[in-house]
Amino acid sequence: MSKYAKLKDAISNLDKDLAEAAAKEAVAAGLNPLDCISEGLSAGMQIISDRFDDGEAFVPELMLAAEAFEKAVAILTASVPQSEMNTMSAGKVLLYTVEGDVHDIGKNIVRTILSANNFEVTDLGKTVPARTVIEKAEELKVDVIAGAALMSTTMPRQREVVELLKERGLRDKYICLFGGAPVTQQWCDNIGADGYCDSATATPVLAKKALAKRKGV
Repeated sequence: MSKYAKLKDAISNLDKDLAEAAAKEAVAAGLNPLDCISEGLSAGMQIISDRFDDGEAFVPELMLAAEAFEKAVAILTASVPQSEMNTMSAGKVLLYTVEGDVHDIGKNIVRTILSANNFEVTDLGKTVPARTVIEKAEELKVDVIAGAALMSTTMPRQREVVELLKERGLRDKYICLFGGAPVTQQWCDNIGADGYCDSATATPVLAKKALAKRKGV
């Protein structure tokens, strides 16, 4: 049995208590925390993500897995230097729900999926103004700005971010990804976004492709 099996099983079985216990055991055993996250927790999260995509798991299960994942990660990384954490980072993402939109379950799922794929995620929460998004992006030096709109009436707020970045001469600095129930590929193309996320699990894949393209990989 893999030394990361308990961590993986804890997530795939939606067991928060087991995830915490397994994380503490891993720390006590001197296992590499970053390997525990990638080989154990993230592997378990991938199982849940696949089930979600296949219609075999639903939002409540995904949220339980997310809670277990985040609890275990906090334990594993408590003593890891930031410099070491940076070596495994796939990139920095600023995540939010647009101004006027109070929905955040989908965004929260995206946050967990991104974290499980080694992205450093800052979640600004819901109903966030475009100017706040850009100010935080500059402050935190993120790579990706990802905004969700769950109502057709709030979709124009996604365009505001792109336009405000252009006005400030910052558009080329950030990858802008957008999603949400009413959002489409055509909408994202029309507003000049870098990508359209049609599901939570598609977001890290799209982000990695966009970052690789920017780096010329």
